[in-house]
Amino acid sequence: MNIFYELITAGGALSTLSATLLIVASFFTSLITASLGIGGGVLLLAILASTLPLTALIPVHGLVQLGSNGNRALMTRTHVDKQIVMYFSFGALLGGILASFIVVQLPLVFIQFAVSGFILFMVWGKKPKAHELSPIGRSIAGFITTIISMFVGATGPLVAAFVHRSVADKMRITATLATCMTIQHALKAFVFLFVGFSFGQWGGVIVAMIASGALGTFVGLRMLKRVPNETFNWLFKAVITLLAFRLLWQALQNLA
Repeated sequence: MNIFYELITAGGALSTLSATLLIVASFFTSLITASLGIGGGVLLLAILASTLPLTALIPVHGLVQLGSNGNRALMTRTHVDKQIVMYFSFGALLGGILASFIVVQLPLVFIQFAVSGFILFMVWGKKPKAHELSPIGRSIAGFITTIISMFVGATGPLVAAFVHRSVADKMRITATLATCMTIQHALKAFVFLFVGFSFGQWGGVIVAMIASGALGTFVGLRMLKRVPNETFNWLFKAVITLLAFRLLWQALQNLA
């Protein structure tokens, strides 16, 4: 019992109640992302921010999201747009390498304004023709969002806006986004290991959250298949837009 307590509470860094709530939250946030395409990662980040020490927030969130997105990518692998993932991965790899050597963090308020503005433009701006979505543009998206991910954690809405611009079908959106985010979170985990973060203390609660997230993903994907494409796209845009406005509000609060 003592060993289980040590594992699930990260050596006493969390109370049993807090650890239980995080495991339950992982289920519901994974369900939200699987059924609506986006939103769960940002919500989980907010919940973790009120529970974990600041130094553990981004790396723990990244590893939990690696498990959540990895499960979703595996369950939807037949729908993945491989070309998008290939070019995105190339840029993400370069971004991860650069991020491992960055020692000066950009001001959070700057990132919040930039990300929210870009999300709104990508979702509601005039859509380019298919031939304008170049491989270079996809690699740049992977590069930039991976670097940003190291500082703000949940770049799902930003990557989702990019994927939504390139893909229309709900299953392809979900599968491609999940695969891109899996790659990005894997790179993030490597970068934090490289700079010396120890995941061992948090291993028990991370594994438990990944397991509950896998169950949430399974349930959420069953819900997704029952949602018509038009309804999914409307909900997808609505959720991303709300998240973008949330970022704007946080940026304005930070300026005050």
